[in-house]
Amino acid sequence: MRIEQIYTGCLAEAAYYIESEGEAAIVDPLREVATYLKKAEKAGATIKYIFETHFHADFVSGHVDLAEKSGAEIIYGPTAKTEFKAHIAKDGEQFKIGNLTITALHTPGHTLESTTYLLTDENGKDHCIFSGDTLFIGDVGRPDLAQKGNLTMNDLAGMLYDSLNEKIKPLADDVIVYPAHGAGSACGKSMSKETFDTLGHQKQVNYALKAETKEQFIAEVTEGILPPPQYFAKNAAINKGGVESIDDIYEKGLNALTPQQFEDLANQTGAVMLDTRDPQVFAKGFIPNSINIGLNGQFAPWVGALISDLQQPILLITDQGKEQETITRLTRVGYDNTIGYLDGSFERWIDAGKEIDTIETISADAFEAAASNGEITALDVRKPGEYEAEHLEFTLSRPLDFINDWTGEIDPKATYYIHCAGGYRSMIAASILKSRGVENVIDVAGGYGAIKNTGLKRTDFSCPSKAMKV
Repeated sequence: MRIEQIYTGCLAEAAYYIESEGEAAIVDPLREVATYLKKAEKAGATIKYIFETHFHADFVSGHVDLAEKSGAEIIYGPTAKTEFKAHIAKDGEQFKIGNLTITALHTPGHTLESTTYLLTDENGKDHCIFSGDTLFIGDVGRPDLAQKGNLTMNDLAGMLYDSLNEKIKPLADDVIVYPAHGAGSACGKSMSKETFDTLGHQKQVNYALKAETKEQFIAEVTEGILPPPQYFAKNAAINKGGVESIDDIYEKGLNALTPQQFEDLANQTGAVMLDTRDPQVFAKGFIPNSINIGLNGQFAPWVGALISDLQQPILLITDQGKEQETITRLTRVGYDNTIGYLDGSFERWIDAGKEIDTIETISADAFEAAASNGEITALDVRKPGEYEAEHLEFTLSRPLDFINDWTGEIDPKATYYIHCAGGYRSMIAASILKSRGVENVIDVAGGYGAIKNTGLKRTDFSCPSKAMKV
């Protein structure tokens, strides 16, 4: 028996490779499927099944492409309706992989079709569950994504409570929990950095499994849920219908452009110019009106949160050799319309004598000096929960997640100091504001982590904020 967790940190997503006696199965595959095919080929195994725990909202699955390339059968849980060929399992239905048994346990709540897959080993012992977004390490899936008609978030939370108590908690304590996500995913509120655990330990430490009543569970699970990123519903719809092969997307997107071709295509198509270089490198020089979302961070989720149209043409400025990786990560959240990249990266743009722009970056000490010398307007672009836990008294909470909602309040002639926790998100915000005509944006390097080492006065949520209005 072989079980391998294939964890993708930038998405906080876990897929699984299961193998026994020359047969294999994949659970919740990502869009690019070559990894799974190569593993099976190397082991001399045939991929027999592709198990989907639910219609994913935070990434585009590779189930259809993988089925076409491997001949495997796609399995969804009860109530799922797909636009492609799939086997819709009954609750309790079993599937054989070599001498292993996979049992579908219908566990609605996160979504109506959510299903947990219980793996029983060759000795007939329950070994692990692939819990999808039903049960995470330290958390459970958010119950607000599948509201339909009269079905409310509280109704789904109640279903989730029943699923956990009737299907999962009765399993043995030594059963391993393999979830679909870890810390950083927007599919839950407080997931652990650990990516697997025993069910017994989760019963002791997971707040959702410790709830004594359904009412308590519903209250705790629904408290403090932020609106889902705008791309979630779009990705879920894509996963029900299937998508273009990633091979075709590479062919279209890996289009090397000279600086003049890049500029002409940007003007002709209205493409977003997406610069994926390191934030501090970007600040020193970039193509005017381009935006920065660094590849060395939670790149794809931020693209999904901030670029509202999945069909938006995208032109790339990347570090040399990172073009295909960038396109791959864009496709994971449904952005398939990359139309080219700047050949030779930004250095080629400079060599061509093209116009550039910059963003001023200052240290935390310089920020402290500016704040001490007079009234300034500072934007804290961290998430609301981060701001509420602790913040500077004079900063305004303007979460990056909702920048498309609050930029209308911004005075394009004013000067704004921007910080996040460490500098990644603040540069995204600064670049977007710059592209929208706000010239005087100043990024605080090191973010709140560096600011905490200054003498600037901090407060927490229990203290009234003295933040000025924009």
